[in-house]
Order: sequence, then C-alpha cells, then structure tokens
Amino acid sequence: MINTNTHVLKKLFKAVALSSSILAVTLPNSVIAKEYQPTWESLDSRETPQWFGEAKFGIFIHWGLYSVPAFSTRGSYSEWYWHAKDGDQSGKHAAATGRATDVNAFHDENYGKDFEYKDFRKDFKAEMFDPEHWAKVFKRSGAKYVVLTSKHHDGYTLFPSKEASESFGMPWNSVDSGPKRDLTGDLTKAVRSEGLKMGLYYSIWDWFNPYWPEAEQPTTGAKRKSGLPQEGRKKYINEVMYPQFKQIVNDYEPSVIFSDGDWWMDDEKWETKPMLAWLYNNAPNKDEVVINDRWGKVRGKHGGYMTTEYGSGFEDPNILWEENRGIGKSFGLNRVETYDDYNSSQLLTFMLVDIVSRGGNFLLDIGPTADGRIPVIMEDRLIEVGKWLEVNGEAIYGTKRWQTDAQWSEGERIQYTKKDFHHGVPDPIFEMSIMPRPGQAVKELYFTRKADTLFAFMPKWPGNTLTIKNVKLSQNSTIAMLGSDKAVNWQQKGDNIEVDLSGFGINDVTNTYMNTLKITKASAVK
Repeated sequence: MINTNTHVLKKLFKAVALSSSILAVTLPNSVIAKEYQPTWESLDSRETPQWFGEAKFGIFIHWGLYSVPAFSTRGSYSEWYWHAKDGDQSGKHAAATGRATDVNAFHDENYGKDFEYKDFRKDFKAEMFDPEHWAKVFKRSGAKYVVLTSKHHDGYTLFPSKEASESFGMPWNSVDSGPKRDLTGDLTKAVRSEGLKMGLYYSIWDWFNPYWPEAEQPTTGAKRKSGLPQEGRKKYINEVMYPQFKQIVNDYEPSVIFSDGDWWMDDEKWETKPMLAWLYNNAPNKDEVVINDRWGKVRGKHGGYMTTEYGSGFEDPNILWEENRGIGKSFGLNRVETYDDYNSSQLLTFMLVDIVSRGGNFLLDIGPTADGRIPVIMEDRLIEVGKWLEVNGEAIYGTKRWQTDAQWSEGERIQYTKKDFHHGVPDPIFEMSIMPRPGQAVKELYFTRKADTLFAFMPKWPGNTLTIKNVKLSQNSTIAMLGSDKAVNWQQKGDNIEVDLSGFGINDVTNTYMNTLKITKASAVK
C-alpha cells in the first residue's frame, strides 16, 4: 500500500512539474506580473489604466484647517494661509508678499497676534459634514472620480496619522483633533457607494514640519541652495512621507494619487521613485491606481498623466493630461470672493468641452466650509454641469480627439497666458468661441469621436445652415441632435457637410448652450 501511494505521488509530482513548465512557456507576458524598478524608464513603461482617460470629468476638494479663516487676497489661493502668515516670502515666494501682508493684517485684526495657525483646530469641527450628501452632489454633477486633499502643505491630515502628530508634537490630524473623525475614510466610503472612483491628493511637502525646518529647505534664494544639512530632509521623508503614503494606499486604495508640493526640489532629493516603484508593485489596487506628474521637477515629463493648473492643458495629442482649477479663483474657500469671481455653469461647461476636445480631463475644485458644507453656489455649478452632461455625456465620456479638436473661423488666433486663463475677463474660453475681440478667430465647433462616430459641439447656434469642414459621410451615415428626436437633414458638398437646422425651434433643443450633433460613419478628409 505504501509503495503504491509512493508511486502515485511521484507521478503526480512529475505531472505538476510538467504543467508548471508548460505554463511558464505559454503564458503571455501580460499575465506575468512585471516588477517595476525605481527608475523613470521602468515607471513610465507602465500603461495608465484605461478608466482614467475615459472618465474625463472629476471633482477636486480642498478642505482643511485653512477652511476656518477661509481668507486670502482676492484672486489668490486661500489654502496657503499659514505660509502667507508665517512663511519665508523671499526667493521663489517673493510674488506672494502682497498676500502675506493682507493675510497678516486680517489675522491680527480678527484673531489676534497671539493666535497661532494650530489654534484653528478647535474651530475645524466639520459638524455639518454629510459625506453621503456630498457624494450625491458629485454623482449629480456627472463627475466620474473625486480627489480629496488628504494632506495639504500644512501637514495636517484628514486621516489618522501618528506620523503627523509625532512630528508636529501635537495632535495634527482630524481624528485626534478638530472633527474627531476620519474624514478621508468617511468620504471614500460614500463616494464609492455612488459608483464613483475615489482619489486622494497628498502633499509630499510640509511647510513647517519640525523634523525638517523651513531654514533647511532649499526653496528660496541661491545662498540657501547649497551646503544645507540633509538629516532633516531624510528624517522627514523616511519617518513621515513614506509611511503616510503607504498608509493612504493600503487603507483607502485611492484610484488616483494627486501628488503636490514637489516643484522646488528634484526627484532625487525627494526620493519619490522608490515610493512609486513600491506603489506599482504592492498597492492593493495596483491595476487601477493612477498617478500624476508632481514628483520633483518632472512635471510634463514623467508620471501617469500630466497636469496644468488654472491653465489650458497640452496641445500634444499623445499626452494624457488633466487641467485642474477652482470654480472661483482659489482652491480652498476664500470668503473675499464675490459672485463675479465664480465661473458660471455655462463657462464651466465650455471649459469641459474645450478640454475634452483636446484630449484632456477636467478636475474641477470645490472648497467646503470648516463646518463641512459645500457652498450652495458651488453645488449649483456642479449640478448645472451635470444637467448638461445628462444630455451630452455620450459625446464626452470615453471619447478621443478627432483629427482636429476644433473648426476655426478666419481671423487672428490669439495666444493666451496662464494669467489670462486664471484672471482673464472675459475668460479666454469665451473669447475663443462666443465673445471674440474684433478680428479674432473663433472655434465654430469643438470635436470628439468614438470609433467612426463624430461629435460636433456648437458653442452658439449657427443659424439655419451649419457647414462642417473636411468630413466625409457614407450613404448610411446619420446626424442627430443629442436630446432631440427631431430629424436632422444633411448633404455632402465636396469635402464638407452642410447640415440643415432650419426646422429646429427653441422647443426642439434641450440645452440653452453648447448643443451637440452626433454624426455616424464619419471619416476625416486628410
């Protein structure tokens, strides 16, 4: 009996060994897990998960201790309150001296000179925070993903972090102080219950972490960029940044990691590449997680997708990118802002279409109040964009660039600056479409596509006839107006399509602005 069993076992082991060798030979490379190395060559070889490029629209949230004063110079970032109050304003931050003057005057008048930034913890209560309501608003906005500031540059975390509290020498997270709850965990659960992706913003830089004093940070003048001690930097990276990063990845499995605070020091000193190799190799959701390009002077060069901020994105059709901005002029809530500082739902919709037509994603920011409410004007803007997407989302989600992102009229194509996109009145998006300067060229149409279906967005009603240039249709092609059951007649004229809209009245269209034509079996004229 023993001999028989031994013989059977030997045959079984041989069969298993043979099967293993066959699997090793026949399994495709895509099935065999790749081990990523801490080099950009290796990290950039990873394909960004497909879901991100198809999502197109996300919601950004800046919320923290800075939401208590909620103040900055009009047109500037309120989330920089602590740095404006107590930070070094020379060198790279010299342009912020005006903001520092305003913030200190405001602070002294309303809180007193002896009131420190840390004292805002007692007023950051989030007592009105309803994560389920937030998530429902985000769902109604039509967004497909959400990104919350789990930690901004002040180092205060919205999740339980012993590293934050130990390094600052006081309770420095939302569980041990302030709201006394895991704000990140509560919102993550609510957002995912609505079927949306949940991401996290994480600042790799703490302005004033005692482990790494500001005086040792090479953020300002040339004299301070050499000969600085490295012990503080290494202590901060190894005892704060690394463990916090791993904690949020393991505890919350963020679909997006939006890094920030990187721009003034290179990736070698930030030591971010080993952290990203760990992420790609070990994250619980490593096949889903997406990263941006803010890892130490590598913006626009390395990462899962590229970012612009209050800008206009990238023109290169081969780049996966995302533009992020607030509804107003600040990311965090700024109580100085008025109605005129907030973008209208029409302009936000135009921004979305413009960005998506050029191959980008739009991450639109809100700044909640310290007690945990989304300001009503922000809710309004999100829900109005969502109403437009209910009708036109088919032309946004999962689309790609057409051979050209827009059809231009004759005239001068004006080149705009980042300042124009942040503070321009009227906004460059409107000037390039419906409110041009004399002699300025405008975008008559924006385009997106899915396979051989072309979508043409009309920033203004073209009248009875619309000409779409350099498009060929077949006998079986159809044209429809999204949101309308009314037939759309057309005819091919050379390399162009002439679309008859004479039968459409005000009651035949769903949108008050930016109507969309769906054109099937379309091919581009090269």
